[in-house]
Amino acid sequence: MNAISFPDLDGDAETMLAGDIRALRRSRGMTLTETASQLGRSVGWLSQVERGLSVPSLGDLRAIAGVFSVPLSLFFAHDVPREEERGVVVRAGSRRTLGTSESGLVEELLSPDLGGSFELIRSEFAPGAALEEASLRETEEAGYVVSGSFDIEIGGVWHSLGAGDSFRFKDRTHRWRNPGKVPAVLIWVVSPPVY
Repeated sequence: MNAISFPDLDGDAETMLAGDIRALRRSRGMTLTETASQLGRSVGWLSQVERGLSVPSLGDLRAIAGVFSVPLSLFFAHDVPREEERGVVVRAGSRRTLGTSESGLVEELLSPDLGGSFELIRSEFAPGAALEEASLRETEEAGYVVSGSFDIEIGGVWHSLGAGDSFRFKDRTHRWRNPGKVPAVLIWVVSPPVY
């Protein structure tokens, strides 16, 4: 399968894509060999993709998204209007969307890329949306409620939060729900990045 050309993907965007793929693999604790095996590709090919020497095809990007359980859209929208902002600033209209409204949760990546020691996410939870089963990630996480009401269970204890409230936890189970009639908007920090 030949790599397709992304007309809006310049050298810097290719480097960002390569870095995002490498960051996702590392955040999952996966080796090049494990990841390449799941993709049905060679270690050499994946290494070249992660170093920006080869651009994956759209089909490859779909497979990579599947292996890491992220939406395909995460790999696009690298548009940076001014060169000096690349890797530093994310404009409101250039955020990468990480979810869909059907799931009740839409997230936008506020960080310029997936590199670094943490990721910053804007999360919007629809009224009644809930994470039914507790999740456990090997991360430290913190959140700030911008608007709405938000319930979060951390380590088996529920906490009801409103605008201006915040939380933090590390390596503990959590689940959440929006008990309100309006969307709940949160700013969420996750370290290391999981997207």
